[in-house]
Amino acid sequence: MISITGFKTESLAIGLMSGTSLDGVDAALVRIKGSGLTTTSRLIAYVQLPYEEDFREQIKALCNIEQSSVADVCSMNFLLADRFAAAAEAVCQQAGIAMDEVDFISSHGQTVWHIPKSDAAQSLARSTLQLGDLSVIATRTGRPVVGDFRPADMAAGGQGAPLVPYGDLILFGDALQGRVLQNIGGIGNCTVLPAACTADQVTAYDTGPGNMIIDQVVLELSGGKLAYDENGKWAAEGTPDKALVAKMMQHPYFSQMPPKSTGRELFGAAYAAAVLAGARERGLSSADIVATATWFTAKSIADSYERWVFPKNKIDQIIVSGGGAHNEVLLAMLSELLPGRTVAKASSFGIDDDAKEALIFALLGNECIHGIPNNAPSATGAGRRVVMGKLALG
Repeated sequence: MISITGFKTESLAIGLMSGTSLDGVDAALVRIKGSGLTTTSRLIAYVQLPYEEDFREQIKALCNIEQSSVADVCSMNFLLADRFAAAAEAVCQQAGIAMDEVDFISSHGQTVWHIPKSDAAQSLARSTLQLGDLSVIATRTGRPVVGDFRPADMAAGGQGAPLVPYGDLILFGDALQGRVLQNIGGIGNCTVLPAACTADQVTAYDTGPGNMIIDQVVLELSGGKLAYDENGKWAAEGTPDKALVAKMMQHPYFSQMPPKSTGRELFGAAYAAAVLAGARERGLSSADIVATATWFTAKSIADSYERWVFPKNKIDQIIVSGGGAHNEVLLAMLSELLPGRTVAKASSFGIDDDAKEALIFALLGNECIHGIPNNAPSATGAGRRVVMGKLALG
């Protein structure tokens, strides 16, 4: 176990993550050496504990003001913590490592609501809520747990998101190549790493919907039989309605300058239902609707680069991770929209496409325990660098 007064130079950590896609809990068992930007890491094992459909719908309901309740939020905070603890136990079992060999666990939690900017009209303060109580995870596993990262950045004036840029810099910073790290989960988010950049030169923002709209229309069109478009097979059978996507791109979020972040509060089930209704009015087939939703994701990503990234940075490579990295049609669309630049998967650089974010949360927890600032103010808008994370000892 890591002592608060005497740190190890090498640690065995578990990073836990559940994103806006609501697929389940990702758990990465990681060997970490050092701290700061010279940190090195090695992924030992990775598992995902998927959510059952009923459980996923319960979480979605919490992300809907009309359906949510205080009692449901309170209960889900502990129910999710049990899922996170189970994922930590599962990744240890897969690796054949006893839980007491793990130095610490680092958990992002499950975001259910995010208010990046105050709304005086509705008396809403800048705030964020991630469920999955740290003390429950710590008690069940017997390990120290770091988590609840976002509030520290928000307290310093930031939006509390995106959180991964600092970890992206550790993993992918390059002296010669300018890179954009594009994660495509429920929401798409990118980290911009100019060649030889420092932590203060990293920028990042949420590009908009990632898999969220695609997944929701697939769920509706399949009558609940499919939760996502595996490898983009359904989209490959259709033709995107680019005129409809042009209208969708008029959403105010896309013209908003970074730093910016978003989630289900803007692009959740209600938005997907409106997209589906509009597509049906235009007489699109099911395959065309899925292709259109996929083109929308690709277009929103590429358009954001043209607006906010390429005018200021020389970028050579786009490196994709997350569930969207498995959607071959989506990757082909990105390549079409980004001529002259390489679009590759994180796995091409030795980082598991699915495990990347969970691995990064292990790194962020490591920085927190060592008292090293782990946010990127140039990405979140915070007034200063801060140590994000809280510690539960169980």
